[in-house]
Amino acid sequence: MVLSAMPVGEYDKRLVILTKEYGKISAFAKGARKPNSALLACSQPFSFGEFSLYVGRSSYNIISAEISNYFGELREDFSSLCYAFYFCEFADYLTKENNDEKEVLKLLYQTMRILSKKTIEVNLIRVTYELKLISVCGVTPQVFQCVKCNGKYTSENNRNIYYFSTEQGGILCDACKINDKSAIRIGTSTLYTMQYIISKEIEKLYTFKVTGEVLQELNRCVKRYLERYVDHEFKSLEMIRDI
Repeated sequence: MVLSAMPVGEYDKRLVILTKEYGKISAFAKGARKPNSALLACSQPFSFGEFSLYVGRSSYNIISAEISNYFGELREDFSSLCYAFYFCEFADYLTKENNDEKEVLKLLYQTMRILSKKTIEVNLIRVTYELKLISVCGVTPQVFQCVKCNGKYTSENNRNIYYFSTEQGGILCDACKINDKSAIRIGTSTLYTMQYIISKEIEKLYTFKVTGEVLQELNRCVKRYLERYVDHEFKSLEMIRDI
């Protein structure tokens, strides 16, 4: 999938593409800005398909592409477009060249699909994508047991007081909450939702809805977690805040 496209020279484009085989790569689409170019359509952000490349002395160059999904619906709605750019920018920031990024590519594709369908609230799509992406990339918060005492949270032990600690990197039980006085108290439904997002296979990820209260708690937890462990200001978020 094309994550971003930048004009180069008079007629060319430099694309950042997330691939199954080589992770994130940069590739040049020569002449892609010409009106009659065969590479015009495939050199747009969100284009998903098979790209034929050849390796030059210092870069990849695109020969041709067979695009299976352009996600044109996203370009027809400004809000959806802004979120799509954000999802791509986030993936661009966390992925690397010559790394296995199959799961990230799969997640990004499924996220674009559900975003274009508009069957789930966009804020839920966003927080689900953020939490799943950092988990796939190895920055997973511990939400299956207390990070201090390792007490597991199950319905059998009747524990129903949970705190999400950014400082400690996951869930604290009521007894261990003393280790982080800034930890956010969350409900059982919020905890189970976080567990679901982290553990569920990507193909079945976007199959749930939550209450406004749960969504609010999820947003608070994930926002704080990203601020601490990702700590990057994404340009596309500025557009989202202005919507």
